[in-house]
This record gives sequence, structure tokens and C-alpha cells, in this order.
Amino acid sequence: MCVLIYSMRTSVVADQNVKIRPRGHIIRGPVEDTDPSSISSEMSKYPVQDTGTPKDSPCEKCSCSSLPSTSPPLISDLMNDEDLLYKLQLKLDTHHPTVKNWRNFASKWGMSYDELCFLEHRPQQSPTLEFLLRNSEKTVEQLIDLCKLYKRIDVLKMLQLWVENDWPKRWH
Repeated sequence: MCVLIYSMRTSVVADQNVKIRPRGHIIRGPVEDTDPSSISSEMSKYPVQDTGTPKDSPCEKCSCSSLPSTSPPLISDLMNDEDLLYKLQLKLDTHHPTVKNWRNFASKWGMSYDELCFLEHRPQQSPTLEFLLRNSEKTVEQLIDLCKLYKRIDVLKMLQLWVENDWPKRWH
């Protein structure tokens, strides 16, 4: 590596081997006193200096994020979005014989038949909401996987939109 030094004085000679150069001429000299034979041939011609600044940190001036969120969104996170909850209840509280609903989802995640019947007959609360509350520690991605399993593309698209658009807004 070389350092560029501007010669400011042309009349002073410190050594007989130093040639006098005109003012402003660039002199190249080694940064360190190293033996050239010890320099690795694998070294880059232009070494990169690590400044110690984190490379994966979000930008300070814009709203983009170069880091993924520290953890994937949980069902408990989507419980804070009342509009999304309302739409999920409309889609999953249905009682149509050919449409997979909250019962299928809850059963797949281990809810017993007695619990399913109990939730179904509670008039004051949506069974979908209760199912989500009981599984609030699971990730939204796991819920999306259930949607794929039961081919509930309508619910899947809602959840994916929430993860892509609404979830990142929480961090800005």
C-alpha cells in the first residue's frame, strides 16, 4: 500500500539519493516498513478497510430496512390489527360443509373435539378469535402453511399482504 505525499519544498535535500522534484509532484512511498517478499500474492491490489460500522443496520435517512425483522411475526402480533381480525373472522367463522374453517385449523393444531364444541357454542365470542388467542405464540407463517394445506387462498392472500405491507410498518 502506498501513501501519496505532496512535496511542499523543493530546495531542501535530506539525502543524496532523494531527487528534487518540482512543487506539487506526487511521491509514492511505503506505508509500512515491510519486506516485499513477505507480502502475500493473494492480497487484493486495493485492500478494504473495515470502518467498524454495521453493514446490516437500517438506513437512518429513509424508511427502508436492510435487516429483516429480528423475529417473524406471531399470531399475537396480528391480533393488534382489528381490521385483519374482522376479515379473518368473516372468512373462517363460516359453517359451509365444503369450506375449511376455524374447526379444521384448530383441529390440525391439536384442539380436542370437546374444546371445538365448546368454542362453537360460545355466543359472545368468535371461535376464530378464540382459536387465534389460544395459538398466539405460533408464527403467522405457520398459519399461512395451514391456509396452504386447506387451500384457503383467500385467507392466505390476506395474511401474506399483512406480512409484506402492514407488519414492516411496525418497525418504522
